[in-house]
Amino acid sequence: MGTGKLEEKSKKRIQKKNLRKIILGTIKVAGVLSVGLVAPNVLKAMAQLGVVSSFRQKESINSSRARLINNGLLEYKNNMLSLTSKGEAVLWRLELQDFRLKKQKRWDNRWRVLIFDIPEKRKVLRNRVRETLVMIGFIRLQDSVWIYPYDCEDVVTLLKADLKIGKDILYMIVESLEYDTRLREHFELSKNK
Repeated sequence: MGTGKLEEKSKKRIQKKNLRKIILGTIKVAGVLSVGLVAPNVLKAMAQLGVVSSFRQKESINSSRARLINNGLLEYKNNMLSLTSKGEAVLWRLELQDFRLKKQKRWDNRWRVLIFDIPEKRKVLRNRVRETLVMIGFIRLQDSVWIYPYDCEDVVTLLKADLKIGKDILYMIVESLEYDTRLREHFELSKNK
């Protein structure tokens, strides 16, 4: 297969993922949405995001919507669509895939440590927190202890608010950490003097 065909396949896969994200996001924002309003709202969102349109756009949206229903990400009741809990989790992952904390030019020699204690009965939420931390660049020190070298308090605050786990996560700024050579190597850090 030529390079052009591979690029075309990759481009189509990205467009399909973006379309899924746009449809799920549109329905999340609306809460519930009439089936007839899905296509116009998604078309508007696609235009705002600069997604290239095609002459078969509505057909593509409708087939994507049908797949999302079949996969249990959307549910259809009384001619209205709404996100399922599975759909919300998928949308969360899709949104986070494009998000990474920015590496700062200079490290301030302080570690940002997150400790959380989420009980077994909320295992799904605990796994979602871990998955989110990995996606944004944290490293796991122990099961519920995660570390990052740069300021990320704003992101942690958003995470706490979005997942409604404010008291379950403790954010610390640590000046000294034993045996941090492996961590500094991983994050490509050097001690600033």
